[in-house]
Amino acid sequence: MTTILTLQSSLTPSRAPVTKHANFNQIPSWVSLKSSTSSIKIEHKQGQVENLHLVSLSKHGKLNEAFEFFQEMDKAGVSITSYSYQCLFEACRELRSLSHGRVLHDRMRKDCESPSVTLQNCVLQMYCECGSLEDADKVFDEMPELNTVSRVTMMSAYVGRGLLNKAVGLFSGMLESGEKPASSVYTTLLKSLVNPSDLGVGRQLHGHVIRSGLLGNASIEAGILNMYVKCGFLVGAKLVFDQMEVKKPVAWTGLMIGYTKAGRARDALKLFVDLVTEGVEWDSFVFSVVLKACASLEEVNLCKQIHACVAKLGLESDVSVGTPLVDCYIKCSSFESALLAFEKISEPNDVSWSAIISGYCQMSQFEEAIKTFKSLRSKSASVLNSFTYTSVFQACSVLADCNIGGQVHGDAVKRSLVGSQYGESALITMYSKCGCLDDARAVFESMESPDIVAWTAFISGHAYYGNASEALRLFEEMVSCGMKPNSVTFIAVLTACSHAGLIEQGKRYLDTMRPKYNVTPTIDHYDCMIDIYSRAGLLEEALKFMKSMPFEPDAMSWKCFLSGCWTHKNLELGEIAGEELRQLDPEDTAGYVLPFNLYTQAGKWEEAAEMMKLMNDKMLKKELSCSWIREKGKIHRFIVGDKHHPQTQEIYKKLEEFDDFMEGDVFQCSMTERREQLLDHSERLAIAYGLISMNGNARGPIKVFKNLRACPDCHEFAKHVSLVTGHEIIIRDSRRFHHFKEGKCSCNDYW
Repeated sequence: MTTILTLQSSLTPSRAPVTKHANFNQIPSWVSLKSSTSSIKIEHKQGQVENLHLVSLSKHGKLNEAFEFFQEMDKAGVSITSYSYQCLFEACRELRSLSHGRVLHDRMRKDCESPSVTLQNCVLQMYCECGSLEDADKVFDEMPELNTVSRVTMMSAYVGRGLLNKAVGLFSGMLESGEKPASSVYTTLLKSLVNPSDLGVGRQLHGHVIRSGLLGNASIEAGILNMYVKCGFLVGAKLVFDQMEVKKPVAWTGLMIGYTKAGRARDALKLFVDLVTEGVEWDSFVFSVVLKACASLEEVNLCKQIHACVAKLGLESDVSVGTPLVDCYIKCSSFESALLAFEKISEPNDVSWSAIISGYCQMSQFEEAIKTFKSLRSKSASVLNSFTYTSVFQACSVLADCNIGGQVHGDAVKRSLVGSQYGESALITMYSKCGCLDDARAVFESMESPDIVAWTAFISGHAYYGNASEALRLFEEMVSCGMKPNSVTFIAVLTACSHAGLIEQGKRYLDTMRPKYNVTPTIDHYDCMIDIYSRAGLLEEALKFMKSMPFEPDAMSWKCFLSGCWTHKNLELGEIAGEELRQLDPEDTAGYVLPFNLYTQAGKWEEAAEMMKLMNDKMLKKELSCSWIREKGKIHRFIVGDKHHPQTQEIYKKLEEFDDFMEGDVFQCSMTERREQLLDHSERLAIAYGLISMNGNARGPIKVFKNLRACPDCHEFAKHVSLVTGHEIIIRDSRRFHHFKEGKCSCNDYW
């Protein structure tokens, strides 16, 4: 058998061959490479077919097989061509196989005494792509001849590693040697300048471009514009834009992006109008940019105008246009329009689905968000991403559905789709709001380096659960780890102080925010302090504090104060607070309901009737109280006076067992009608259902979730039930968790 496969030719001299693209991958890798003295019918260069086969294997990504064949060629003494080496290095680069690349490089050094600059560039690119900058540096330094590709390759590698000084140093060396950099050198460096601190270097590069006469180069001009945008120098970006002789779409979109990121959305929209007016040919990316600008303004009419333009051009089905359109409508709180736009997309991708599920959450349609997620997971799980899972975690958090939340968590872990920042923090919040602090701690402790969002979520969880001491301990631990608290962290800390009545500690944290932690307090932080004073019954101090704080009291300020007035039955100050709240937020029912309660408690029926009349005149309705409990994987909801549950008779019969409590000394109520109304309260119905579901079986606590604040009467009822039945009861209301055990509550009657 010959060293080279014998080729037969049937061509006649008068007939030219028909050239076809051969598939050299069909040549088997077991082709013999053993030497033979057999004659060959057509003379050609030694090793030609073997090298073609080696090239084919490389280009098909069969790196292991290519190296086996390479070794066979080496044993048989068949030389490897420069082009074969080049293809092998390219395969190593694409497959990120540094080990193969190093072996190949060592072999090339032995075979090639003077490799071409093209081949050496392939080696350089392979090392850079495989992440071995040390090897790349060595090859670069040893190269006897360098060209533009060599320098751009190293500059890109330096930039990718954040070694901007080295990249600039390479550029400076070119200038010092008198070499004129090619346009690709400038564009590579310009792309690397992305921070305001890089602006000085960027302006120097701009100067070099002008002196080199390259300012008319469209790619360089766009690079300079984008560099100025990324460095936050919009004045310079606009100047470059205005001086362009030919403004391509990339220049328009670059400046629009800059305006949008800088909060100048209207300037971005004006630029879009100019683009349309001048008849510039645009692409779908232009719409994605302008829709982001529109979304930041939250003006639905603008969104609809752009939508009309999209529809006119027939781009509604394009996912790159339809998805930003959906997102824009969602941010403009026009969810119905978002759904219609979503349905027009021919092939929604993961971003499209994530946007629509996030929209359901934004519109408080949390059950629909979970339903959509479940359907998507069963039909097309490939379009799920980490943002989708984060939205579902948030939905489970609001619904307090730890069962589904745990399943979704497991699924996300299996798919490696738990977001490293917001996803894990959303999990901590979800488990905390479901009352599963052990699971929240497990997630927190599994994080390699918890960021401020994760710390804040965990601190908030303990504050919400009423574990003020643990929340404050975590805060001090966080600070000792070198983590800087932010504005939201202090909201969590002050909330913990409020739930535990830690007045002095709360005031100290507020006073040290700016001087010690460099966090400027906002009205929200001052509202927390008002809440601390008001809950503690220090209403005069709260009023004095409101008058002295550097902000005008807002609706929440007066709402916190009014709540304290109701808790401590101070009608005089409650009237003032109610009036102020109604002026600042006439749609908030608390400004009518709480004064009504104060008036009825004081026996002032005419004033109470006036509050109800004001509510009716404004067509306001108090939010309906709703409580729910999970039993055997199903959520059971109850509203006040609910009699629609299949086990209604059993539920009310169970409540009748506690009639003695209603009549006893523990709970005093002057009106029979009022006592009957209290029996119908949603949390009582949920507790009763929890008791009959147990059917005498010992198990975990009864967990009830409520959308409003638990009323004092039902709070006493839960304490009594826990004492009489011996069952632990956990109620999560709109403010915090209440853990009832043996007749006592974890809040110590302070909430």
